[in-house]
Amino acid sequence: MSIKITENIIVQLRDIQNGKTWYDDNLENKIEPISETQAFVRPIPAVHSVAELIAHIWVWRIHAIKLLQGQKSDLSVESPDNWKSNEALKKIGWEKLKAALRDSQTELIACLAEKDDDYLENNTYKPNHTLKYLVEGIVHHDLYHLGQIGITIKLLDINNR
Repeated sequence: MSIKITENIIVQLRDIQNGKTWYDDNLENKIEPISETQAFVRPIPAVHSVAELIAHIWVWRIHAIKLLQGQKSDLSVESPDNWKSNEALKKIGWEKLKAALRDSQTELIACLAEKDDDYLENNTYKPNHTLKYLVEGIVHHDLYHLGQIGITIKLLDINNR
């Protein structure tokens, strides 16, 4: 039983969330200074708020967790949950969104820790797409949106970063 790939993905997920990275800050360091008010601001209309980005990362992690557990998930790029509005997210609240993101991280890592490389490489969630492809995609997705969060923060000029 090999777990080299699985362990590598877990390390990357931890680093993105709250670890020491070579490329810049992690998610926790980026979002912690952001106030409840700032979290829901779109600095320009075409740019998502930090809250929208966090919720988007969160729902795709939940999607991956369900698929890793052999459950069905109907999330798609067309789903209303893919990009929730600031109005809907304000009802959840900034602190709960951050907690949901952290919880999804914990749950995803716990789920992966129960799997081995063979499970990830030999099981598919849709034709020609392995679970390994899915979880590597979640790492890429988290990083992509971490960069967008950084841009949003700069546009908001939070703490003159």
